[in-house]
Amino acid sequence: MTKQQQLIELIKSYKSVAVAFSGGVDSSTLAKACHLALGDKAIAVTAVSPLMTEDEINDAQQVAEQIGIKHEIFHFNDLADAQFTANDKMRCYHCHINRFKFMEDFCRQNNIFYLLEGSNEDDKGDYRPGMTALKEFDRVKSPFLELHINKNEIRQMAKQWNLPVWNKLSSACLASRLAYGIEITPERLHQVAQAEKIIRPFVQGQMRVRHHGDLARIEVDETQITKIIRPETIKLIDVELKKLGFKFVTIDLSGYTKGSNNAILK
Repeated sequence: MTKQQQLIELIKSYKSVAVAFSGGVDSSTLAKACHLALGDKAIAVTAVSPLMTEDEINDAQQVAEQIGIKHEIFHFNDLADAQFTANDKMRCYHCHINRFKFMEDFCRQNNIFYLLEGSNEDDKGDYRPGMTALKEFDRVKSPFLELHINKNEIRQMAKQWNLPVWNKLSSACLASRLAYGIEITPERLHQVAQAEKIIRPFVQGQMRVRHHGDLARIEVDETQITKIIRPETIKLIDVELKKLGFKFVTIDLSGYTKGSNNAILK
């Protein structure tokens, strides 16, 4: 039995599910598997908040429609929790506790047995206090982890199911761009979202703008650094990011590094 088949059989055993759905490759592949396994007994739920961009919200709606799964959108204010906005090293823990409590309550009220989320084997190698939070919920299941499915295998499943996100770049919430200790505010989230929108046309592959207060630290794939430092490009980016409120704009010569803000914890 292939892992794809194992995944569908495992989900069938859950009887009815809601999928924490962002529209990324992990949650989309999981939602597709749930729809194949359970049909109308599977639903995708998206918590729209200041941590998501408009493009991400639109992508989630479009992918859910293509899959054919019922899709519920909730508005959730992560910024209402002072423990979260304080942005210490347990930020992701506080976020997951709040969000999954909200979604678990939805499941309970609608007689849905389990709430599924898309953590996979590759996530074990990173600092993720949010995964610790998930262990505190009775209804939360992580099928990819249960079956030891990694990111590459998820992408292959998505490709086989003709999901448009199969090769979509990995992403993280806007709060992850802010260096620890810098308070999370709507204004700062807007700064990084707009900064990345400005830079995106000039580079391919992964890209992040890390918010260090007055300083914006730009990370791009190593192969893209020569593109972004072209005189006319770097001047435009410098001017436009300073218009957003940054005092200093810099390029990280190490290139894009997943979770680079966690380096301060080591």
